[in-house]
This record gives sequence, structure tokens and C-alpha cells, in this order.
Amino acid sequence: MSTSDRFFAFLTYPLLVVGWLLVLIFGRGSRLARFHVKQSVGLWLFALGVTLGWAAAGWVLAWIPYMAAVSAALFSLVAAAWLFAIILWLMGMVNALRGRLAPLPIIGGWANRLWSG
Repeated sequence: MSTSDRFFAFLTYPLLVVGWLLVLIFGRGSRLARFHVKQSVGLWLFALGVTLGWAAAGWVLAWIPYMAAVSAALFSLVAAAWLFAIILWLMGMVNALRGRLAPLPIIGGWANRLWSG
């Protein structure tokens, strides 16, 4: 793997959408960069899904008497999921800089199936 491939793969994590677009425009030929775009998008969708799921559940539970406390307790699960996402984010950046095509734990397989190519 060339240094530019690893650089483009790395950019997909800290720059999110801008990094994804840079890879799609300039690094399209790099298998490593495309792989890490998928991993980064999957990780972002995981974090967004956890947050939106908690917000929806919290909104519903807030209308039921005495269930607002349950909604607040669910926030600890969201915090744990975000901590897990941060760890995966760091792992993805390290894998990209090392030129490895290793999927992220738990969400990596799903992220690879986001689209083919």
C-alpha cells in the first residue's frame, strides 16, 4: 500500500463527509481507501442510530408517568455506545495508517455490506 492510499484511508475517519468525498473523488482507485470509507460510514451510522434510537425512546417514555427516569437511565447505554464508537474510531484510524484491511469489531462486517465495490 502506498503512502497516499494510507493517507486517504486515514482521512475518512477524522474528516467524515469531507474525507469520504475526497476518497470518492481522488482516491477511487485505492482499495484500502474505499474499504475505510465503508468502515467510517458504518461507524457513523452506528453512532447516529444509537443516538436517534435513544431520542425516540426517550420521547415516548417521557409521555408515560414515572418513565422519564427510565429514559434518563437509558442514556448510560448511549454513553457506553459512544465510548465504544470512539474506540472503534481510533482502531479504524490506526488500521488505515498501517494499511490494514481489518474490519472493525462488531460493526465491520455490516459496514462492508453497505454497498458493493
